[in-house]
Amino acid sequence: MRFASQIQTLFLLLIFACSAFYTTPVMAAKKVNSVRVWPSPDSTRVVLDLSQPVKYSYFTLSNPERLVIDLQDASIDANLKGLAENSKILNRLRTSKAKKKGDSRLVFDLNKKIEPLLFALKPTSPYGDRLVVDLLDSASKVANTKKQIATDRDIIIAIDAGHGGEDPGSIGGKGNYEKHVTLAVAKKLEALIKKEKGMRPIMTRGGDYYVENHKRTEKARSADADLFISIHADAFTSPQPSGASVWVLNLKRANTEIGRWLEKKEQHSQLLGGAADVIKNTTSERYLVRTLLDMSMDHSIEQGHEVAKKVIGELKTITKMHKKTPQAASLGVLKSPDIPSILVETGFISNHKEEQLLINGWHQNRLAKSIFSAVKKYFKQNPPDGSLYAKYKTIKHRVKRGESLSVVAQNYKVTVSELKKVNNLNSNTLRIGQVLSIPQT
Repeated sequence: MRFASQIQTLFLLLIFACSAFYTTPVMAAKKVNSVRVWPSPDSTRVVLDLSQPVKYSYFTLSNPERLVIDLQDASIDANLKGLAENSKILNRLRTSKAKKKGDSRLVFDLNKKIEPLLFALKPTSPYGDRLVVDLLDSASKVANTKKQIATDRDIIIAIDAGHGGEDPGSIGGKGNYEKHVTLAVAKKLEALIKKEKGMRPIMTRGGDYYVENHKRTEKARSADADLFISIHADAFTSPQPSGASVWVLNLKRANTEIGRWLEKKEQHSQLLGGAADVIKNTTSERYLVRTLLDMSMDHSIEQGHEVAKKVIGELKTITKMHKKTPQAASLGVLKSPDIPSILVETGFISNHKEEQLLINGWHQNRLAKSIFSAVKKYFKQNPPDGSLYAKYKTIKHRVKRGESLSVVAQNYKVTVSELKKVNNLNSNTLRIGQVLSIPQT
């Protein structure tokens, strides 16, 4: 009987263990492995290093000021103590109980009212997936924006005609030089940008002479360029390949340049802005500089990639594409991580048919117009702060019950005819939930 009792006890324990196993929730596979905080005078950047992409939502609270981020199906394994010591905006980082089981909640206790900006970044060596949280000082941002908007500055486009002088670039089967094609297209693009109100072009070379690669990007940087476009013509060992393509900054090339920049501390203020003041007072200067430059590089690469996609979208309507998505390569001219940069291969000069097209003025005009149209579309959607484009950026309005076209126009201080024109409306009838574009004047 005693043996039977023991068997019964073991059986009950086994059932209990199995029950516990099946009822215990599975631990979240997604994790916040570490948190990095980088302060600057008017902002603080917080980077969450993730084991894999995480869905998130956030909201702000006042009295006291807080930013709350909910991470779906994720755990926080990072040490949060002492991370906010040098920030003028962030007082403390802490966890709190999330509303949903399996989620995690991260609370930012703030010293002042902020404007949060959150965005995810894909893995770029040496980092994996990240969630970036920029805490922008609202009062400072408003003051700076007012100052910048008063100037209504131009968006500056640096145009680089590849090769030149003793460097002819690729040579076509009929003896045509790439350097002549690139300069012709670059000058046509320059002329289009000059006519566009709110944009200003600068040329890295205006004639048939050679400019070293680093001088090209230095010229763009000294002009505070918002975008760097390098014009080239492709070539191959056989005449078969054809079509245009658009290239973006390769990470290995960018990291090599960052390594060089670390040895040239006089350039830090140009590349890092306000963060340079923090660098001067840190004991781990080299590591901090590298991290901040990596952040700048991430943002510029994302911008360059978006511009590249738009350029491809325009080019494919007028010419054959060799590559239908942006390509990355260690091209010497694309070595400026702080400026969004693209390289446009206008076609293969080694292809007999495309060589004839590339030296044709009519085709060169079409190439320049396609690039210009793509750049204009990008900056219309993403105007830099303080630019004339930002002043006239359209805003969206969702029609509510009882609103008419005249009421919406009156609220935004625009005319009914302007509203109808921007939204391609043939009548004054609106429907609830309809989204209208409102041009700012």
